[in-house]
Formats: sequence, structure tokens, C-alpha cells
Amino acid sequence: MPFSYCLNTSTIRSDGAPILDMIDTTANAGYDGIEPWVAELDAWVDGGGTLAQVKARADERGLSIVNLIGFPEWAVPEDDRRAKGFEEAARCFQIARDLGCPCVAAPPFGIHDRNVDLLPVTERFAELVDLAAESGVTPLLEYWGIAQTLGRTGEVLMIAAECGRPGVQLLADVFHMYKGSGHHVGFEHFGAGRLGLVHVNDYPASPTRADITDADRVYPGDGLAPWPQIVASLKTIG
Repeated sequence: MPFSYCLNTSTIRSDGAPILDMIDTTANAGYDGIEPWVAELDAWVDGGGTLAQVKARADERGLSIVNLIGFPEWAVPEDDRRAKGFEEAARCFQIARDLGCPCVAAPPFGIHDRNVDLLPVTERFAELVDLAAESGVTPLLEYWGIAQTLGRTGEVLMIAAECGRPGVQLLADVFHMYKGSGHHVGFEHFGAGRLGLVHVNDYPASPTRADITDADRVYPGDGLAPWPQIVASLKTIG
């Protein structure tokens, strides 16, 4: 199956650039789809725009809205914070539904800065999957290499296996695989059709893996990522 390419809008964000302009830029560059952030959509609506306008512009330009980036605290152990996190998740899922977007990212926000028992997180993710299903969308279980919890490929595989929900979809990132595990082995364990999205980027030799941050990411091919290995793995799982 051929790859489809979408643009994460954080890569073209500038002060005051509205989401409709980002859609035009993405389409003009030849991408198949776009991955906007919920905060950008909120800014558009707060300024008097509508989600219907966003969807119409994407449709007009032939772009699929493939995934939304948001940060609900769905995985935190504190009941009060998690309740608010699920409220925010429900809002994000509804936005996705209104846009005809099939997926919403489910990153480890709120547990990224501490060690949290993963077994209860599997139960919370199952609840998130069920909540998303009410809006007809799929949460993409995302891991960050900078995270103390859900920072490695093996951790998201465990959540996917133990949550008791079929068809779990994962969101990987080339930089975060390097930051978290130091290698890019693991895609072969995902299974066909289980990798919902890959953030494609690269990383330089300096700073070191221990010190490197998101801000140090570079364009694909400008860093050290083993692209023949990565592409071969992606082709294998489809």
C-alpha cells in the first residue's frame, strides 16, 4: 500500500496564521492531508470562524484532515484531573467528528514527567477508546521519547495488548523512537494496519541523545535516522 503524506501544522505555524491559510499552504505543497492542532482550531472559532469553514476549505483543496493534535490528560492517576481530561478528550473527539477527521492523538500528557504504573493506564486507555467510539473516531496511542511514562515503543505495545480493545492504533515519531529507545526496531511488532500515523523527522549527532530535545529535530535526511531500515519496516507492516 503506498504511503500517504500529511503535514503537521506546527511545522508551518507563524504568528497569526489562520488555519485556512495553513490548509492552502499544505495543499500548495502537494500533501495528501493535514494534521492540525486543536488549539489552532479553537483560535479560529474564537475569532469568529467555524469548523464548517475549515472542513469546506480542506474539501475544496482536496485535503484529508487525518488527525488532530490535542493534549487531554486522559492517563493521569488523579481522579479529578482525569475527569477534566476526559471532558477535553470528548470535546476533541466531537471536533474531529465535525471535521470528518478519523483520528485524535492520545499522547502521554500529564504522565510524561513522572513514572506512572502502566497497568492502570491500560484501563484508562480502554475508557478513552470507548469514549472516542461515541463520536465515531479513533484515538491514536502516542508515545514521546522525552516521557518518563509511555516513552518507548514497548510501552505502547503493552497498552495495546492489555487494554482489551481490538484494533488499537498507534502514533509513532522517528525522533521520539530515538530519544526513548535509541533505536528504530519495533515497528514489526505492530501488525498490519495498526500504525495509524508516523511523524517523519530526523535528529542530528549533537546534542547527545541524553540532551536532545524536540527543538533540535531536523528535516528527514539531514540527520542520523536509518531511513532504509525505517522505510523497510513501514512497508512490511503496511
